[in-house]
Amino acid sequence: MPEAVAPGFERVELFSTPSSEYDALRNGAALVDRSSRQRIIFAGAKAGDTLTGLLTSDVLALTPGTGQYAAALTSKGKIIADVRVFSRDGDFLVDVAEAAAPGFTAMIRKFVNPRLARYADASTILRTVGVFGPSSAGTIALALGIAAPALKSLGDYAHFALDWNGNALRIARVPDLGGDGFDIFVPVEAAPALWSALESTGATRVGRAVVDIARIEAGRPLWGIDMDENTLAQEANFDELHGISYTKGCYTGQETVARVHFRGHVNRHLRGLRSTAQLPSRAQLFSEDGKPVGEVRSATTSPTLGAIAIAMVRHEVAAASRLTARWDGGETNAVVHQLPFAS
Repeated sequence: MPEAVAPGFERVELFSTPSSEYDALRNGAALVDRSSRQRIIFAGAKAGDTLTGLLTSDVLALTPGTGQYAAALTSKGKIIADVRVFSRDGDFLVDVAEAAAPGFTAMIRKFVNPRLARYADASTILRTVGVFGPSSAGTIALALGIAAPALKSLGDYAHFALDWNGNALRIARVPDLGGDGFDIFVPVEAAPALWSALESTGATRVGRAVVDIARIEAGRPLWGIDMDENTLAQEANFDELHGISYTKGCYTGQETVARVHFRGHVNRHLRGLRSTAQLPSRAQLFSEDGKPVGEVRSATTSPTLGAIAIAMVRHEVAAASRLTARWDGGETNAVVHQLPFAS
C-alpha cells in the first residue's frame, strides 16, 4: 500500500513547507487524509428516531443525500461529541472526531437498542479522503470523470454515491476548513488508487499542521481542545454552526439547551483572537481593567492573518476589545475577533 494511505498517514505534520501547503489549500486543491475520524453506520427501522433522540439536530428531517452537523450531549447539556450525519438510502453514516469517539461510542452502547437501530463501526472498511480549496471540485471531477457542477451545486453536508471503477464512493460537501471542500468516503482497498488519481490531477498533499491553521481560520471548534464534556453546546457556537434544532422532539440535554436559548445567551462562548505573537494554549485572558475574561484554546500562526487563536471568552467582551494574554513566562496583547476569521 502506498505511504499516502498507510495507517497513521493522517498524522503527518507536513509534507513540504507550510507556505506551499497553505497555498494549495487556499488557492488550489489540498489532498488530506481524514481517516482518523471514526465512521459508524446506523441502520434499522428506528435508526432515524434513535439518532434524533441522541443529537441536537433533527435527523428525522433528513432525506437521502442530505446531512447535518450536530452535538451529542450529557443530560446536563455538556458536549460528549460533535458529529456529522449523512443520510443514505436505508441508513445513516455518522462520523466523529478521533478524540470524541470514545465518549460517543460509550453513549451509543448505553442508549441505543440494537434491536431497533443496528450500529456498526465502519472505520476499518471505509477511509475518508478530503479535497479542499477553490480547485477542489474541478480536481475531483477530473480524477473521477464526473461533472464539476454536480459537486459545486451541493449544499453543506449534501452528498451523493458514485461508482468508480467498481468501487462505491460517497462524496460529501463539508465546511470543515472554510471555503470549498469535500470528503470522499471510499472502501479501504480502493483508497490508494483514489489518492493517486487525485494527486495526478493536481491535488497537493497537505499535512495536519496546515489543516489545523485552516480549521482555526474557519472558526471550527475541535473536541478535546476548544470544547469538551465541560462545554455547553451554545458556548461552542453550535447555533452559528447550524448544529441545533429548536423545533424537533426531545433529546438528551434538550432542557439545558432550550433554557439557554430562551434566556438569550451563555455567559461565555468561543471567539477569535488576533495577536502579534502566537499564543500558547490555555493562556489566561484579562481585560484592560485586569479582570479575568477567558482562556486561549486552539492557537496557530496563519500565513495571511498572522497569530490567531480560538478562545473561550466572556459574553460581555465586545469584538475589537483589547485583552492581555498571560502564561507562565510571558504575556502579550490580543484583540477579540468574531469567528470565522475566513470563510
